[in-house]
Amino acid sequence: MNQFARKINDLNYSLRKNSIEILQVNLGKLCNLTCSHCHVESGPGKTRENMGRETADAVIRSFDRFPIHTVDLTGGAPELNPHFKWIVREARQRHLHVIDRCNLTIFFEPGYQDLPDFLAENEVEIVASLPCYSRENVDGQRGKGTFDRSIEALQWLNRLGYGQAGSNLKLNLVYNPVGAHLPPLQEKLEADYKHFLSQDFGIVFDHLYTITNMPMTRYERFLKATKAFDCYTDLLITHFNPATLDDLMCRRTISVSWDGFLYDCDFNQMLDLKIGGGEPLTIQNAQPADMENREIVTAHHCFGCTAGAGSSCRGALTSVSELK
Repeated sequence: MNQFARKINDLNYSLRKNSIEILQVNLGKLCNLTCSHCHVESGPGKTRENMGRETADAVIRSFDRFPIHTVDLTGGAPELNPHFKWIVREARQRHLHVIDRCNLTIFFEPGYQDLPDFLAENEVEIVASLPCYSRENVDGQRGKGTFDRSIEALQWLNRLGYGQAGSNLKLNLVYNPVGAHLPPLQEKLEADYKHFLSQDFGIVFDHLYTITNMPMTRYERFLKATKAFDCYTDLLITHFNPATLDDLMCRRTISVSWDGFLYDCDFNQMLDLKIGGGEPLTIQNAQPADMENREIVTAHHCFGCTAGAGSSCRGALTSVSELK
């Protein structure tokens, strides 16, 4: 039993799947950026780890099999997968909500300038990474020039109606800490983002999600290189908050890898902690009954989702008043 499992066992808490509502699909590790905090270790050289036609077709067929309401597309840069638009269209034809986890700079890559219009036409919610409203911090984490392209992309989306009051085109931003610390209070940081982005660039958006960096893969190497790994992992453990457990994203989400295997979350996917263990389930053969009430696979990194106000793909899980 790992340390996290022992922690919740001491609380007599059983972490199990509820009814599956969200299908999160990792379309591959190919990306036009190489970010220091990326747990997927995405980058321009990851051309082989990209979802093929057969697996994409199995994903689409699963829309009719699982009782989901949302298809959450991630990567890498999910838009770089050649089947991205096909999956979006098939999901929308079934009246499923679609989320595109977008790095914003993809709009300026050759051949992708039509993406904003496509996303708007299909009413795709955009969840866009913008780790700070400071040029220095964003460029330091994501590469020189990233901040300016991201600002231009957000202004482009605003012109299409994204983030505007009364619009059904939802635009949400994501904050990841630049240093080895927990995110600040989500509500306060959202207010700061809205103030500075509006004042300096005329940008509006719906919500800000604060997401804790996971001490794994590329970010783990960064922490060890800066001699911050032990302090950071101790921080996550000592700030464990049981109030986060009921709303953990793994309880109602299935994560699908680019090659079709199923995981409880995107983080488990990067550590190859498959659902089913020695007989792993795939998107081709899994049924809803295989998921419901199944014990969730945990490991040490789960302290990242349960530290402080908690962390999920939709940001914080609790308010500061609930911290214990």
